[in-house]
Amino acid sequence: MLCLYYDGVVRLKEVPPPSLQAGEALVQVHLAGVCRTDLEVIKGYHRFVGILGHEFVGSVVGPETSPWLGRRVVGEITVSCGECPRCLEGLKGHCSTRQVLGLLDRPGVFAQYVAVPEVNLHALPPGLPDEVAVFVEPLAAAVAVPEAAPSLGGGPVLVIGDGNLGLLISWVLALTGAEVHLVGHYPEHLDLARPYGVHTFLEGDLPPGEYNLIVEASGATSGLDLALARIRPQGTIILKSTYAGHYGLDPARLVVPEVRLVGSRCGPFPAALRLLRQGWLAPRPLIARTFPLSQGAAALDYARQPGVLKVLLDCRA
Repeated sequence: MLCLYYDGVVRLKEVPPPSLQAGEALVQVHLAGVCRTDLEVIKGYHRFVGILGHEFVGSVVGPETSPWLGRRVVGEITVSCGECPRCLEGLKGHCSTRQVLGLLDRPGVFAQYVAVPEVNLHALPPGLPDEVAVFVEPLAAAVAVPEAAPSLGGGPVLVIGDGNLGLLISWVLALTGAEVHLVGHYPEHLDLARPYGVHTFLEGDLPPGEYNLIVEASGATSGLDLALARIRPQGTIILKSTYAGHYGLDPARLVVPEVRLVGSRCGPFPAALRLLRQGWLAPRPLIARTFPLSQGAAALDYARQPGVLKVLLDCRA
């Protein structure tokens, strides 16, 4: 099968189809989304080698005995053992031997086929288009933000970053009834948030003031700089960014003002599916361009350009 492989360089590669372990399904990938984290992987994040990609929608084509056979699905990206103390305590996302599709010790979805544990799969309703369903994984990560927040009351919430994830987070927070401020760099991106009632600002136009809750989703160290400059004493910063570099944090910037810095990663697929199925969120305007898998390297080059939103790979082409 054809795949997009990374081993220091990104290249198309022919590899054998996945061999299935017990409890796994073989998924034919329809569409896969390029995430900023994928772009960080090729900068050295996680030191990953293998098939890239973790956002996907596809159809189960094997094994013949699978109850999922023929169903259109999305899938959670973390593969856990189910047996370690963390898993038994309900922390499967933090399994001590976890694998992550396209990110940690497991082949990803920039391929014609991928093996996914059946317990990770979620069936799609017939009326939900692939172009919408491919957003389930990043939308679930956005839905995790209100869960991580101590409270959405006490004034406006600031979201830093007007890329795909920052926009999704701002939309989700607006649906909760919170007053949401979104700061970014691209007027055309900020325009996509206003229909949801989000107040938008270019970074140079953000009014003075402090926030009790800030979500940092810029994917850059400058975003955390801004968050630390604008957080109120005893406030909370929810950190969504992942990148290959390092951030030199002076602990006093947290200790003295008693600021909480909270990491947030994956989120609940059922809630994300519900938002999309009921039409409360419409992510299609985030799609910048769709490339065939055969042009996967060009797709990643395009996705790296400043201001580009979601790039999709059609893995059937």
